[in-house]
Amino acid sequence: MFKWVNPKTKIEAELSVPEHVAIIMDGNGRWAKKRGLPRIMGHREGMKSIREAVRTAQELGIRSLTLYAFSTENWTRPEEEVSFLMKLPKQFLETDLKELHEQNVRVLVAGDTSKLPRETREAVNEARERTVANTGLNLVFALNYGGRDELVQAMRSIAADVQSGLVQADDIDDRMIGERLMTHVQDVDLVIRTSGEQRLSNFLLWQSAYAELHFTEVLWPEFKREHFVEAIESYNARTRRFGGV
Repeated sequence: MFKWVNPKTKIEAELSVPEHVAIIMDGNGRWAKKRGLPRIMGHREGMKSIREAVRTAQELGIRSLTLYAFSTENWTRPEEEVSFLMKLPKQFLETDLKELHEQNVRVLVAGDTSKLPRETREAVNEARERTVANTGLNLVFALNYGGRDELVQAMRSIAADVQSGLVQADDIDDRMIGERLMTHVQDVDLVIRTSGEQRLSNFLLWQSAYAELHFTEVLWPEFKREHFVEAIESYNARTRRFGGV
């Protein structure tokens, strides 16, 4: 539980904290456009919001935080922007990995990293290896990730085991599928999307089956601790029945 005073109502509330929060970090380009800046400047500014989100998640006691850093569809963006985005994980981890490790954060990556530039792969692999024994916040970067692609890979893995006789078709269930997914963390409790868009955009489709959704007009570079906590407050106002009454 987390005690918070709503800045609008001035009422103190005791909030239940979701175990797994996933964020679609949207609006970097629009933030830059509003200021007459190149799109890449919005992505650079968005790095600050990542740091604040990670610290807020730790403060609140959230178990896992998954950030949609680069989707399988983002390769269609302008070459200059893609090149810049590919450099961001390395820059972020170079500056923040020491602190993350000291804070007992475990860094994970969901997505097909084989298609990433060598320097990007090396940076994320180092982060995973250095923090593999940490037991605090699971910080998952969804990098070259797509929910449909993840399910395709899981199905292929299971199909190969069925063909080789390691798995019987009748034994396939949601638990087995979940174990073959890229995230390796619990299902999502709360999905937050910034910038006012209201869709999942191929993000954690299986894991978000019963997630609560919170959409905010705030652009990602402007997303601060208070916006994160407002999303938690919204989550607390929901009744999660998981298909029951």
